[in-house]
Amino acid sequence: MKPHDAETESLQPPTAIHLSTEDISPWHRHEWLKEIIGREYAHVDITPPRNVPLLNEMDIYTWKQLRLSCIRSNAIKLKRLPQEPLLSSQDAYFGVVLLSGEYMLEQAGREVFLSPGDMTIYDATRPHRITCPGSFSKLIVSIPRELMRQKLAGVEHCTAMKIPGSKGIGAVAADFMRASASQATGMSQLAFDALSDNALDLFTLALQEIRPPTSQLSRSRSLSLYNIKACVEKHLAHPQLDSQMIAQATGLSSRYINELLAAEETSLMRHVWERRLEKTHQDILGACQTGLAVSDIAMKWGFNDLSHFSRAFKRKFGLSPRALKAQAQAAKAKSDA
Repeated sequence: MKPHDAETESLQPPTAIHLSTEDISPWHRHEWLKEIIGREYAHVDITPPRNVPLLNEMDIYTWKQLRLSCIRSNAIKLKRLPQEPLLSSQDAYFGVVLLSGEYMLEQAGREVFLSPGDMTIYDATRPHRITCPGSFSKLIVSIPRELMRQKLAGVEHCTAMKIPGSKGIGAVAADFMRASASQATGMSQLAFDALSDNALDLFTLALQEIRPPTSQLSRSRSLSLYNIKACVEKHLAHPQLDSQMIAQATGLSSRYINELLAAEETSLMRHVWERRLEKTHQDILGACQTGLAVSDIAMKWGFNDLSHFSRAFKRKFGLSPRALKAQAQAAKAKSDA
């Protein structure tokens, strides 16, 4: 795209991907909706209503680093299937704003019941159940996992908890996201994207209000943790990355670094290992376009022992790197057909 074309496009209103069961024959709607939700959000089992038609429609906007979905549906139940995300965009936290109807979410041994205006958050990659007993509408804000973790230490302890939308910062955040969604087509893509940072900041502030005290860090410790993770990301591909390198780069002791990461039930080198596996997972999914071999991707992210890498990858994601690549290629071929 030429620079002039890109500039012109940024001044146009945002364009949503519109998906609706009403465009599908009734006897194909169940499988179609399951496939769409699996592609756009997470792999789920669907239990449709018995006494009313299966109706679900969504408008999905790209919102800078986020995605904003406006969803309207009849009654439905969703259960997250135990399968790793095929797309890196699915490795995310989902913020929910209920607009109308009733909504119940279960995750991590907790359950939350929302009324219109209330918000919650859940980890799209972890087991969860969603039950909506009647017609409802909601917004979903898809937030990349690493971005959400950088914004709020301990976010994993906030899932399936209610953020009241009737008062305080919860009301401000919910109103802001409702207005952003309802007015999206009345502004340019550039202006719409500019709102996303504010929306995420407001949502983070609302989460801080309900975050359990045991998961909270002081501002200085939270900043230190952010700097540690940012340093890891910067040097992740360096084959000699170790605790000494991170300690020197951040000016923190190795002991203090591991103490901070212990609050997230991990250690520095385990965090490095996990991030490298996640990066290889993303690159393998993208290998359909780049043509990179699995071995080249592993070496790129600091894995020198390919057998060890393959075993660790399979333990984390449930299938080997080559099996994932084959699965992604098959999915791409199907979507291109």
